[in-house]
Amino acid sequence: MASHIVGYPRMGPKRELKFALESFWDGKSSAEDLEKVATDLRASIWKQMADAGIKYIPSNTFSYYDQVLDTTAMLGAVPDRYSWTGGEINLSTYFSMARGNATVPAMEMTKWFDTNYHFIVPELAPSTKFSYSSHKAINEYKEAKALGVDTVPVLVGPVSYLLLSKAAKGVEKSFSPLSLLSSILPVYKEVIAQLKAAGASWIQFDEPTLVKDLESHQLSAFSAAYSELESALSGLNVLVETYFADVPADSYKILTSLSSVTAYGFDLERGTKTLELVKSGFPAGKYLFAGVVDGRNIWADDLAASLATLQSLEAVVGKDKLVVSTSCSLMHTAVDLVNETKLDDEIKSWLAFAAQKVVEVNALAKALAGQKDEAYFSANAAALASRRSSPRVTNEEIADRVNKMLAVLDTNILWVNPDCGLKTRKYAEVKPALTNMVEAAKQIRAELAKAQ
Repeated sequence: MASHIVGYPRMGPKRELKFALESFWDGKSSAEDLEKVATDLRASIWKQMADAGIKYIPSNTFSYYDQVLDTTAMLGAVPDRYSWTGGEINLSTYFSMARGNATVPAMEMTKWFDTNYHFIVPELAPSTKFSYSSHKAINEYKEAKALGVDTVPVLVGPVSYLLLSKAAKGVEKSFSPLSLLSSILPVYKEVIAQLKAAGASWIQFDEPTLVKDLESHQLSAFSAAYSELESALSGLNVLVETYFADVPADSYKILTSLSSVTAYGFDLERGTKTLELVKSGFPAGKYLFAGVVDGRNIWADDLAASLATLQSLEAVVGKDKLVVSTSCSLMHTAVDLVNETKLDDEIKSWLAFAAQKVVEVNALAKALAGQKDEAYFSANAAALASRRSSPRVTNEEIADRVNKMLAVLDTNILWVNPDCGLKTRKYAEVKPALTNMVEAAKQIRAELAKAQ
């Protein structure tokens, strides 16, 4: 049984990239120094996944800023104010778009869906000229291959790129960036051709906008794009990856009808309705990259529950077509627990950062293949049970916090709520957590009633 990682944190286990970028921006180090840090980080990430047994290892998920800006560079879609004159986009132009410079402002930044990450919004116009201007994807594929790691190059899909773009300042309000689809596809074809020539056998297109409620003409753009790319993609296995939410039924129908696509990646942590869509009908002979390990939180996976989900999908998809994956890129979680030296063993057992989630994915794949690590699964079950019953997270702790607040607040203005949304946690975790909270509130009310 195969395993796959959608993407991986780029900052480094000790925030090496952050410090290298700040040093470069401050003029304290050279571009070569920055590139050396980046090269070492990529090599370490690829080796880590290969050593863990991951079959489908991504490349081109590393970025100095964000993956959408990288795509803007690949397409040569540089706004005129940055005075770019063509050729390979260098770091100066790249960072000017991201951060601005002494004479011109940066491009707009906005949230990457509902995550804490942001991306630089492409500014497009009917007059925008596209050209293959950043060879990052092919360079990183070759870089990994030279290290003995055959990767899956990842590109932001053409339709999502345009749907995430905005009209440049001064452009008619009626202009839709999606109208430029036929103009950007030739560049995608050039990238695909180079990747094929270099020996790539798989390619991953991230099309996260498929989880949005799209209009019919927007959905039609996916059919048009991948139909136009079909000849270029011939001979490649093509994965279209979605994440962060359910894929609506209409989008699922369009996606699974694309003849040029070999595999579909779904977020099955946040996509319970998508899971039912898969079970109700999945195209024969296609691969399902099942995102069962949550890429957005820091908690250890419920391996038994994930394994049960995967086993239920085997009968639908076929054992040889089911790939264990993360729900989304792991860049949304911390990097590695090994660096958390101040945490005690109990709390550590509850957690799984990116490095640990890679191991979880492979453990699930091996279990599906009949090579279940019973000790690993047992330790996971024990850790989950420990977290649910630990006095550190039970109502006594909550009651103590509430009492401290009541020392300075009136009872009629104090509400007891979770510290954040609970949608990143599974029901088995949510129920006891809410129960603890409710019991704590009851305990406080009873004590206040007695005091009166």
